[in-house]
Amino acid sequence: MATLKRRIMAPGPVEIPPETLIAAAAPGPHHRTREFRLALQEALAGLRRILDTTGPVMPLATSGTGAMEACVVSLFSPGEEVLVTVCGNFSQRWAEICEAYGLLVHRIESAWGEPVNVKELETKLKRHDTYAGVFTILSETSTGVENDIQGIGEAVARSRAILVVDGVSGIGALPFHMDAWHVDALAIGSQKALMVPPGLGLVALSAKARERLAGAKIPRYYLSLQKALKALEAEDLPDTPFTPPVSLILQLRESIRAIEREGLEKGWARQARLGNAVRAAVQAMNLKLLVGPGASNVLTAVDCEKGPDAKAVVKRLRDDWGISIVGGQGKLKGRIFRIGHVGYVDEVDVLGTIAAIEMVLRRLGWACTPGAGVAAAEAVFLAGDAPHA
Repeated sequence: MATLKRRIMAPGPVEIPPETLIAAAAPGPHHRTREFRLALQEALAGLRRILDTTGPVMPLATSGTGAMEACVVSLFSPGEEVLVTVCGNFSQRWAEICEAYGLLVHRIESAWGEPVNVKELETKLKRHDTYAGVFTILSETSTGVENDIQGIGEAVARSRAILVVDGVSGIGALPFHMDAWHVDALAIGSQKALMVPPGLGLVALSAKARERLAGAKIPRYYLSLQKALKALEAEDLPDTPFTPPVSLILQLRESIRAIEREGLEKGWARQARLGNAVRAAVQAMNLKLLVGPGASNVLTAVDCEKGPDAKAVVKRLRDDWGISIVGGQGKLKGRIFRIGHVGYVDEVDVLGTIAAIEMVLRRLGWACTPGAGVAAAEAVFLAGDAPHA
């Protein structure tokens, strides 16, 4: 039997475009040379355009979680009160990091599969004016929820708190305007919509957040945004306090070039088209969506509480068809499977994945009409603009 062609349809790490892979194949420059620092400058300037911010963006040789931790240790002090909006496994991570460093964590809990309640957040902030920070997430990867960062930002901007956002899976895939939406600190990872291999974390800061850097009292060394900002701004060309992941930054530069060639808003529209197609296909296959209003265009979570065996779907799709999707996490482990449609993914990838899921479901005994999911996805694509116009 021929070896299966492997396809990644998970919400990250994603498949990497060939031109981005090639950017890491050639011998890279030494990281303290003008050649590399010009490449770093171009990559960070492009990322600022994607984020729609005039503030600094700092690269870190770490994952997205490391970027999150850098925000906590660099901007806060032990004993400060913070408010964390928890709507899934990754937003819960904010609370765990804050507690690990001695912050007093208050929570706003949403059901997993529902977005943050902005009205509840506004009420909390009005009643309690001692929060130093509010932590939230753009796209909750464990459930497939997109939060109203604009609404959250407007609420937090009226308080003394700074707004800290996990943008690991959403940046590049979803509309985002850092300055206009009053986001003060943003943590990003390279391996999702930015379409770069894992290992590069990035943090963007507003002026309001930078004012907190000098007074933060949590001990830190490697993940210090103070050191990163100093190296970034000390000379005409940006630098890093420690050895950066040179090949990943060269790949980021190439990926940002590709994103901007397509056009950021066109990319957001493409992500919406893919998300709408997958959601339509899921329902046509007699499956239930975990998320209703507030569904993210990064991924789709399928609720199998009264459906097929979610773990079996993930395993059979990988073993029989070479397609990697993922199961649930935390309290949703074993109950859902998640289909990613972010990054280097097109309409044909989606149609092929849906067709394979249909065949897996039928082999598992789930009642669905052959071709129904594919037809529903096709209808979404046909109703929209030409996919690559």
